[in-house]
Amino acid sequence: MQRTTIDGVTVLWAPGPAPLAAALTFGCGARDETFRTIGVTHLIEHLVMSTLPRLHHEHNASVDLEATRFTASGRPEQITAFLAAVCAALSDLPLDRIPHEAGVLTAEASSVTFPAAAFLLNQRYGARGPGLAPYIGPGHDRLPPDTVQAHAAAYFTRANAVLQLTGPPPEGLRLPLPEGRPPHRTAPAARTGASWDEAPIEGAGIALAMPLGSPAAALGLALLEHRLTDVARHRRGLSYAVLAESCPRDAHTMDALVALDSRPGHDAETAELLWQETLRLGRELPTEDELAEEIEGFRESYEDPRAVQAELDLAASRELSGLPARDAATRLAGLRSVAPEEIRACFARALTTAQLVVAPDVEPRLTGPDGQPLPRGGCCGQGPLPAGEVFRPPLLARARYGAARRSRLVLTDDGVAELDGDGRPHRMPFDEIVGVERNGDDRTLFGASGCLIELSPQKYSGCGKVVRAVDAAVPAGLAYEVSDLVPQEREETRPPSPGRLSRT
Repeated sequence: MQRTTIDGVTVLWAPGPAPLAAALTFGCGARDETFRTIGVTHLIEHLVMSTLPRLHHEHNASVDLEATRFTASGRPEQITAFLAAVCAALSDLPLDRIPHEAGVLTAEASSVTFPAAAFLLNQRYGARGPGLAPYIGPGHDRLPPDTVQAHAAAYFTRANAVLQLTGPPPEGLRLPLPEGRPPHRTAPAARTGASWDEAPIEGAGIALAMPLGSPAAALGLALLEHRLTDVARHRRGLSYAVLAESCPRDAHTMDALVALDSRPGHDAETAELLWQETLRLGRELPTEDELAEEIEGFRESYEDPRAVQAELDLAASRELSGLPARDAATRLAGLRSVAPEEIRACFARALTTAQLVVAPDVEPRLTGPDGQPLPRGGCCGQGPLPAGEVFRPPLLARARYGAARRSRLVLTDDGVAELDGDGRPHRMPFDEIVGVERNGDDRTLFGASGCLIELSPQKYSGCGKVVRAVDAAVPAGLAYEVSDLVPQEREETRPPSPGRLSRT
């Protein structure tokens, strides 16, 4: 792999099959947003692509948790023109197109990862950083132009970009991106302790904190995927696919996210299978034959002539993260040096903070690594609600519904608390509110922990006082009017708030 610099941008290239392929990658993804600016990175990508003329060669752009990529393949002169147009648009965003592109993005309704991974990250981090993955947010039409411009100026710069090419840089290639400094990415605090919770998914998923770049982790995860496929699909017919994703937490740790889909009516069985197979890797040594089989799979993948773009992607990701490059030969040697005990130890450590998500209304029977029942997690705390002014649902609702009889809303000096209809407590200090959705007299509060509390006279009598307290205490910049682009669905079919969760 070759390395050079053009206009202050790092360029990585390696020979690959024709035509020439390019990827201009920025170290900016959905995790770099706040609740109030959810979707701003995707909006910037759309604004840039909207400036391009009609092109007769392959081109695209994408946003995931970690990065934004502008990609194209074609003749060298086509690649040169494409990259010049992208850089020009990033230097002068067409902000007047925000209303139009907001509608397009609403129709697209894309997600930055698969549903189980999104909810696992939310369970791990709450409504910050990677934990923002399952939210729709305020809506693209609620992103002010100055917010869009500021985000682009902070992240879409030459200091935060890497260009990948499957051949030498074309003659005359320029990358006139705006100046800037490498952004500083801070990982939000992660929840500790092993737990499970439900989420609006099918099947189940698990999050495992593991050393970033660890050969033992890579080999163990590949083995877990194989075992799950063998048992869940081939032997028991419970599942079609195993999905896997990883999300770097910092320079040392990643969250490995593994999920199984499930045929209807078997979500509990699928969740228990996923947990038990993961637990087995933390307790029992894998066989030498199993490891040899997985290593052979990695070798085939690394030596495939079509792997050049994947190798460039990995090198760009490490470059943008400030990590040293590691070529395929080095990674393969690391895998071959792994002892079975290293895999068991890696999973045993990860299981102490593992988090599981299951389908709604599923209560799996799980035992933690310590032999005790695996506790339920989520945003909910323990113990009684704090002292304060108490509000209850209207009398008619209490007469008709058990959930209403159990519910309580409490206004304290420094926040709001709720006992929901399932008897679970939620506490939301004013200084931990990350978003307030306004819909007439109603408010939906989003907390950093992942909590959501709805304030409505239909839900709690006299809660106008709570609404006024929230409006006075929470910074105005965190509040927004409900999006005009998200239809107000019927109450029985909509999630707790139209801004709460992505429609995955």
